Amino acid sequence: MSDKSLYTATADTQSDSATTDRAVDTGGGGEHHQQPDLARLTTAQGIPVADNQNTLKAGARGPALLEDFHFREKMFHFDHERIPERVVHARGYGAHGYFETTEDLSDLTAAHLFQEKGRKVPAFVRFSTVAGNKGSFDLARDARGFAVKLYTEDGNWDIVGNNIPVFFIQDAIKFPDLVHSVKEAPDRAFPQAQSAHDNFWDFISLMPEAMHMIMWTMSDRGIPRSFRFMEGFGVHTFRFVNADGEGQFVKFHWKTKQGLQSVLWNEAVKINGADPDFHRRDLWNAIEAGDLPEWELGIQVFDDAFADAFPFDVLDATKLIPEEDVPVRIVGRLVLDRTVDNFFSETEQVAFCTQNIVPGIDFTDDPLLQGRNFSYLDTQVKRLGGPNFTHIPINAPKCPIHHFQQDGQMAMHAPKGRANYEPNSWKKGGPRADPHTGFRPYNAHVEGEKRKARPESFADHYSQARQFYLSQTPIEQTHIADALVFELSKVKTPVIRERVVSHLLVIDHGLAADVADGLGLSPIPDAAKPAKDPVEGLKPSDALSIQKNGPGSFGGRKLGILATDRVEDAILDNLKSAVENIGGTVEIVSMNVGGIITKDGVSIAADEKIDGAPSVLFDAVAVLATEDGAEALAAMLPARDFVSDAFGHAKFIAYTGPAKGLFKAAGVRETDSGMVELSSPDEIDGFVSKLSDLRFWDRLSDGQ
Repeated sequence: MSDKSLYTATADTQSDSATTDRAVDTGGGGEHHQQPDLARLTTAQGIPVADNQNTLKAGARGPALLEDFHFREKMFHFDHERIPERVVHARGYGAHGYFETTEDLSDLTAAHLFQEKGRKVPAFVRFSTVAGNKGSFDLARDARGFAVKLYTEDGNWDIVGNNIPVFFIQDAIKFPDLVHSVKEAPDRAFPQAQSAHDNFWDFISLMPEAMHMIMWTMSDRGIPRSFRFMEGFGVHTFRFVNADGEGQFVKFHWKTKQGLQSVLWNEAVKINGADPDFHRRDLWNAIEAGDLPEWELGIQVFDDAFADAFPFDVLDATKLIPEEDVPVRIVGRLVLDRTVDNFFSETEQVAFCTQNIVPGIDFTDDPLLQGRNFSYLDTQVKRLGGPNFTHIPINAPKCPIHHFQQDGQMAMHAPKGRANYEPNSWKKGGPRADPHTGFRPYNAHVEGEKRKARPESFADHYSQARQFYLSQTPIEQTHIADALVFELSKVKTPVIRERVVSHLLVIDHGLAADVADGLGLSPIPDAAKPAKDPVEGLKPSDALSIQKNGPGSFGGRKLGILATDRVEDAILDNLKSAVENIGGTVEIVSMNVGGIITKDGVSIAADEKIDGAPSVLFDAVAVLATEDGAEALAAMLPARDFVSDAFGHAKFIAYTGPAKGLFKAAGVRETDSGMVELSSPDEIDGFVSKLSDLRFWDRLSDGQ
């Protein structure tokens, strides 16, 4: 695409696509007879409208459908023309960037940005935790929001997803209950940003459809190392619709180019104490340093025949489609290249709506998605003070917008002329719907009784939960069991613990036994009775494991060097250079913030003082100390913790010989092959070569 790809368009660019509707001459004056170059009608998000006369219905005489986003936006705005922290995802952090198409998908979708390879559109991404308030900490065990706003030439497209491809519930009517249960209890207002309490697990134990998501949130996916090191998913099944009106199902995946990485729970607890803004700081520092985070957009595309043959319902948001069944096809890339100028104006005021799709993308009948399409717009109107939140720069489309919505609190546009309705017969009568380029829904066949029900195809709640568990490495399985034991140990009502274990027995007997043993639960309760017999023989999927998809690189990670005065210059300099050469960063930690004086008399400033830089903030560590320096460090509790935590968290450790005294004082009696002594600069390459594995898991062979 040309330089117009990252654009801020004007109304003049729309003249070629205007309609030539004939106006009715009512004999009322000189403003009659419409011009043939009228702008095309759009929504407030810039999405072109095909029909402004009829609501979307299930059949010509059928009921109006909730997914008619144009009607709802138009009516909501009218309702609010006479003129609060997010309920969920309150703690978030955002950045600007761009999306670039890497494949021509014109055979699959009419979406403008996919019509040719190389097209670019501006993007804004907001990452978040779900349960905590704005002031909570970053490393809560929680799902992470992964919301992407693409400012396309046909309006804003919001892919409002998570770092987990499934969700707790199947129908949106249960969302208020889910959120109420996971939030702080209403009588005592705690715990904050935690799911380890009676209300949440009471709800979960009574909702077996949540068990698949529980496996994900209790896994290492629930405590990512960084926003940069996690995947994103659109969660729901959508449709691609091409120019001929042909549709196929599609699921969206964001594949991190930095590789997957998580932290251990013990690390998360300590990081929250040392730096509750750890994820925010990491994203800011990476972008400011030019280490730009990048994700590939992958799609799973499949037809109705596959959907009909698949053992699970593709409209069920508690299910996924394994990549072994439908491979993920990479079709674009997302790059974050600019931090915000003002957190409130951009990150806090950005408004994502699942209903924001563009021509070529369409919804399916997923009942959770259908409900989100209603809820998000309603929430943004409430949260941002009125219907004109689309006027806020971070929310405003970067393509022309033309509609008759006006007034309302905080209106920032000044419409001209007398026409504020349509149809009208005025010469300057405003925009008209464009049946050729406007959004048209996929012509799906709809029939059936109107009723409140859950389809039988949604009834299997355990099969994919088991598949996820069996796809993990033994260490990851141990982490899931440990997480469940920790969470349920905070539950004070024994019967709730028993109900959860009864569900685990259907998923995996070994997992249930480990959790029951960790809770001291005896005898083990009977297994829950499934609403539908689980599918036997589902094969593990390697794509579901973090450890099986490690980055194979230390790029984007950080080495913390705890150094004392009179260290060897060559070792310090060469170690720093070697790590930077593989894309890592280095921070110097010392006994005081003034830094150190090397053996050759060079003064080196410290990035951190040992009291404020525990080893949990780093991906690997080095201890470069002289005899006197090691003795002084051994007398300091933060220094002893620095070493013992790094060892306990299976991090690779480099050290000079005198540092063994600090190790002994910290309780590390023996070294292992994850620890490399740097007796000379020659050993540095051997240490750096190990860093691509991120952790020395053999040290945790006992599963602790």
